[in-house]
Amino acid sequence: MKSSKDPDFGATGQFELTGVYFSDRKADATFATTLGMDRIKSLLLLGAGSAHLQVLLQLARHRRSDLDVTLITPWSYKTSPALAPGYVAGQHSLAACQVDLEPLLHDAGVRWISARCSGLDANTSSVMLDYGAPGATVSGQRTSGAVGRPAMLTYDLLSIDTGTAMERRRLETLVPGAIEHALLHKPTEQFVNRWTQALQQARTHPDKVMKVAVVGAGTPGLELVFAVERGLAQAGIAHDVRLVTQGSPLAPGLPPSVQTRALARLHKSGIACVEGRCLRIHAQGIDLDSGTQLATDLVIMATGEHPPEWLAHSGLATDSAGRVQVNAHLQSTSHPKVFAVGGVARSVGQDSGTDTPVGLDGEGAGADLSLNLMASLTGQPLNSHTAHTPSVSFVNCGGEHAIACWGPLSAEGSWAWRWKHRNDLAQLVRYQR
Repeated sequence: MKSSKDPDFGATGQFELTGVYFSDRKADATFATTLGMDRIKSLLLLGAGSAHLQVLLQLARHRRSDLDVTLITPWSYKTSPALAPGYVAGQHSLAACQVDLEPLLHDAGVRWISARCSGLDANTSSVMLDYGAPGATVSGQRTSGAVGRPAMLTYDLLSIDTGTAMERRRLETLVPGAIEHALLHKPTEQFVNRWTQALQQARTHPDKVMKVAVVGAGTPGLELVFAVERGLAQAGIAHDVRLVTQGSPLAPGLPPSVQTRALARLHKSGIACVEGRCLRIHAQGIDLDSGTQLATDLVIMATGEHPPEWLAHSGLATDSAGRVQVNAHLQSTSHPKVFAVGGVARSVGQDSGTDTPVGLDGEGAGADLSLNLMASLTGQPLNSHTAHTPSVSFVNCGGEHAIACWGPLSAEGSWAWRWKHRNDLAQLVRYQR
């Protein structure tokens, strides 16, 4: 289980110049020229999403002597968002839903910098970094704040797979008080650590009923509210758990049969469904649009995700939601040296001109991304990526119970949970060294 003292990268911080990483680059260039390898190119991987894990796996299998690769991510491990609700529900350990990145980075020959991106200038091919707290990491070695750390990196190729974020400014506009008084469900690494702390604190007051409100009725909110109720019950903590829908139907985007099953499951689990909007969060609870106040001990925000704010100022072509517009090759439509996948990317349909989701299939996008990054180094033709939509989707209802959905049809039971759990583990285990 990882430490709960990881740096707080949950919200956008102020960028502070801490030094420029020029000296090592010059030494590397001199060494490369001596070996006749002066054409080494640099690849920056922003974020440790599923596609980038696939890139690391491919680099571990086939190292490139003409490529210098750096991964930018705050944590030395990756926590699976799909398995995190199982940890909250007490169904498995935290270690079971995490990948230790350092062995994979070592095998791939990739440098790791523990930081988050605070700015991108695609026109100058430069990325600004924010370390969040003293003691950030470069290449796996803990360093003090006095040691020079790269505040800016340049690249020949850039790939973005950070996933969506819960940015301070946007979240405070959406729900004032959320940053100070709520537990944010993203980033997942930070969420599971803070949930552990909240659970430990609740255990110190065994006679008190813990009042929890989960805000957001989408699939993440549904899975979390089921997991929280189950986890508190497993821990023997008296509880009152509620789901605040934010004015949306349950599981929007899923068929009515799933919504009906989810509502019935909420009632069966004793979870109250509050059909209203959370206007403000404070120390005593949350204010609803109905004019009432809901008293809480813990509020979990499972809504309010957006692409990182720095994308809007990057110079990259973006859509109205701030996602990078990419072509069929996962390549920025405005800057061919930049690739993007996952929740921060949006594909522009070349035939119809309409936007369609791209890169949300994790490993499928990762395989094509790996091939295209390597091909772009040598000017080879790029592969077209076809987004794969799983034929079956799931909603984890806690207690080893899930709802399975395919098309307009749905069913539920322990078999669905086992199916989902097996698939989620299979996605993770291939990256564990």
